[in-house]
Amino acid sequence: MKKLSFRRMLPSKILVMSFIVIILIGTFFLSLPFSTNPTEHISVLTALFTATSAVSVTGLSLVDVSKVFSPFGKVVILILIQLGGLGIMTFSTLVFTLIGKQISYQERKILKEDLNSYTIGGVIKFLKRIVLIVIIIEMIGAFFLTLGFYETMPLEKAVVYGIFHSISAFCNAGFSLFSDSLVGFANNRTITFTVAILITLGGIGFAVINSTISYYKTGRKTYNLTSQLAIYITLILTIGGTIAFFVFERNNPGTIGNMGIVDSINNSFFQSVTTRTAGFNSIPMENMKPETLFLFLILMFIGASPGSTGGGLKTTTFGIIMFYVVTVIRNEKDVVIRNRRVPWEVLHRAMAILIISILYVMIVVFLILMTNEMTSIKDLADAILTGGHSIASSNLTLDKVLFEVISAFATVGVSQGITSDLNMFGRILLIITMLIGRVGPLTFMLAFSEKIKVRPYKYPEENILIG
Repeated sequence: MKKLSFRRMLPSKILVMSFIVIILIGTFFLSLPFSTNPTEHISVLTALFTATSAVSVTGLSLVDVSKVFSPFGKVVILILIQLGGLGIMTFSTLVFTLIGKQISYQERKILKEDLNSYTIGGVIKFLKRIVLIVIIIEMIGAFFLTLGFYETMPLEKAVVYGIFHSISAFCNAGFSLFSDSLVGFANNRTITFTVAILITLGGIGFAVINSTISYYKTGRKTYNLTSQLAIYITLILTIGGTIAFFVFERNNPGTIGNMGIVDSINNSFFQSVTTRTAGFNSIPMENMKPETLFLFLILMFIGASPGSTGGGLKTTTFGIIMFYVVTVIRNEKDVVIRNRRVPWEVLHRAMAILIISILYVMIVVFLILMTNEMTSIKDLADAILTGGHSIASSNLTLDKVLFEVISAFATVGVSQGITSDLNMFGRILLIITMLIGRVGPLTFMLAFSEKIKVRPYKYPEENILIG
């Protein structure tokens, strides 16, 4: 009966459940006394928040990871980051494959959902190649980061820090072993450039990396439309973000104003890359201008590419919607990208993701502001029943809460320093937001919906005036 029930479950539901299970396991290990330093102690909620942030590769934290957690706790966080970056089902399938277990059709469907692949056929071969690629990229990244860290610390420590930050960067997690993220290394071009490249490779999507390798290996044009769109939108956002950040902050002495031209451009590039997906920062966030923070909101919301270690709306979703807008303006019938007609089902899905994402962010921001000064379930119930609300403290302003929620939803991890100021309700809302952001809002909703039902009839059609 249990086996039959598992086979009938939607792949999206199993995928969501796998993330929840690994988060709970991570919470257990992080709650152990030896996961924190002797003078530190964290609550179960803090352990849950940290585990969710690691598995969802977000990077938000209620405590200073570098000071609170012991070496064992940091290893647990690193394992959770790697699991979250690769995907729970991807990692478990790899283990089963290595020990000789046959992968069932249902498990292949789940793996297809986890990898955001087109088809089930060849998914195991694709998985093995992806894992090998990840290992090679992280090893190369760790080597260069070790060289960068070795300039300021002993070799043994530099190696450990190199490995940790390489995995954290490629998985777009944003966790750092430094209290100020990478602000202290703003002028170290080896570290900032390496981290930016790792983030880009992790956020571009496994399918794109695989297509690129096949392109140069076979010499044939194997790039599909998804890979092309992901690369073009990524380049546009990265270059555009770099230029905008440089223009906005060039005369700001609190950020890049006192740097030389090369370091200014390098840090502008770094922030443009990391803001969309990862959450590292080489510049103090509190010193940035309002227009720069608004730019960050846009970049964070768009996020990384599908089938990657990052979250957000996704580059291809944003690209398809932009092409659709152009199609409407031109009064054309079909959405055409590079001489290929995009099915309307894809556009419907893209629009659904956009609307769900906007509505979800709006609701969470409202709930956090409403429940900011509430300390119990009774306070929350009274507010809902009576229509009352509490005024947020001066630190939890609308702009900062919006920034925090989008950062959590897009699994970015950059913060304006209000994470620890949130009460229990706010922290729980961010935990849920990070989980939804990792698996995808539409995937999360489909996990708890019924299977597709096709009506044997159609209703009469009628136009509605809009615009």
